[in-house]
Amino acid sequence: MARIAGVEVPREKRVEAALSYIYGIGPTLSKKILSAARVDFNTRVKDLKEDELVRIRDFIEKNYTVEGALRHQLVLNVKRLKDIGSYRGQRHIRTLPVRGQRTRTNARTKRGRRSAIGGTKKSL
Repeated sequence: MARIAGVEVPREKRVEAALSYIYGIGPTLSKKILSAARVDFNTRVKDLKEDELVRIRDFIEKNYTVEGALRHQLVLNVKRLKDIGSYRGQRHIRTLPVRGQRTRTNARTKRGRRSAIGGTKKSL
């Protein structure tokens, strides 16, 4: 396996698909990186020459924030929102949807399992 940005990318896959195993790199960004590094999209990782691998590594390292640094940056962004007490920060604190979704129904993923509330039905 080739090691790029601290991640072992699969050898049997095409380079274009293998780069998406790195956190922060998707299909579109993968194509941009490969065209800038002058590497053919259809090449398999195992067929890459050492200089091509180095060009890809260097380009990612210089131009993009990926893996642990990106995850850390996202955590700090959420922490900043919580610290300044913004609306979005309050939603994060209460573990509710942040981007304006409704919560009267749905939002189960964020809110968790339904909990039964006793005494809500009309007794006969």
